[in-house]
Amino acid sequence: MNLVLRFIAKSSKARPVLLASLCFFVLAACSKTPDQRVLRLEGRTMGTTYHITAVAGPSVTITESALQMEIDKDLENFNQVMSTYISDSELSMLNQEPVGTAMVVSQKLFDILTLSRKISLFTEGAFDITVGPLVNLWGFGPDEMEEKAPDEAKIASALATVGYEHVELDAAHRQVTRLADVYVDLSAIAKGYGADEVAELLHSHGIENYMVEVGGELMLSGNNPAGKPWRIGIEQPTLVKTGVSQAIAIGKGGLATSGDYRNYFEVNGQRFSHTIDPATGRPITHALASITVVAPTSGEADALATAINVMGPEKGYAFAIKHGLPAYFIIRHGDGFVSKSTPEFEQYKVEL
Repeated sequence: MNLVLRFIAKSSKARPVLLASLCFFVLAACSKTPDQRVLRLEGRTMGTTYHITAVAGPSVTITESALQMEIDKDLENFNQVMSTYISDSELSMLNQEPVGTAMVVSQKLFDILTLSRKISLFTEGAFDITVGPLVNLWGFGPDEMEEKAPDEAKIASALATVGYEHVELDAAHRQVTRLADVYVDLSAIAKGYGADEVAELLHSHGIENYMVEVGGELMLSGNNPAGKPWRIGIEQPTLVKTGVSQAIAIGKGGLATSGDYRNYFEVNGQRFSHTIDPATGRPITHALASITVVAPTSGEADALATAINVMGPEKGYAFAIKHGLPAYFIIRHGDGFVSKSTPEFEQYKVEL
């Protein structure tokens, strides 16, 4: 399965000018040519924030305020399809259908479920959209975190309700059937997919140069206002200080990072990550602090980063090498970190 395309990016010198998300910094010059407008939009969606920088040429006529309204409406509609926090969302309705009942869904929901299944198969189950009950059990869901490990019986019970293979997709009739009492949660792919949705909207208005960030997941196209490929800084995985681990330049593609250094709890010195391994029903315990993936779309990058984070530094790196994925690993080593990247990622690296 060829999920990842090869991109060639050119470097340009710049300095950090904006914190774009929890995982990335934008490293971009602020100058622009006289015949273009720079549109900067931001707002809230899916319980997080979004930031957009778009470079509009003379043929683009939509105003910034009108574009803002369209984006907000598009993301509102997207959330109404994908959210598990909205009781009457389309996904919530699917989760409430009796087991074995086929439900006709929108093309949008069917498409993201199809992509999710492809990545689940590609990663041999490391990415699984039915892992939600385990995430909730370990205290990383919508309920208040208890910060304690659940007992073995509860883990076994929740694990019995997990398995992407229990979600049947009928493309001919655009129907989805839950073959077992699984709970579908798209949070590990929805933000990236949302960034792709916004990118499509920008393209519909003739905007080809943009950076879209939704909850830390990025979709990039073309050049920044200075006419250079977008430069992004990957954040150091530490809460003590803010800094950039590696700068990269991307002409077109999705970019996502998955890590456990911001969302975890500790009990008696043992660290429990928010990332749950669907195979064991337990939080990951390996030394991989952060994994960044480049893919053709942000949705793919989002899901692949989650899957490789589940795999860990050794298995994840071997997987990325085998499939030619551009990936950057930051691994805990003693009191610090070491980093390594796949050959396909090297083309994106630039100096800070």
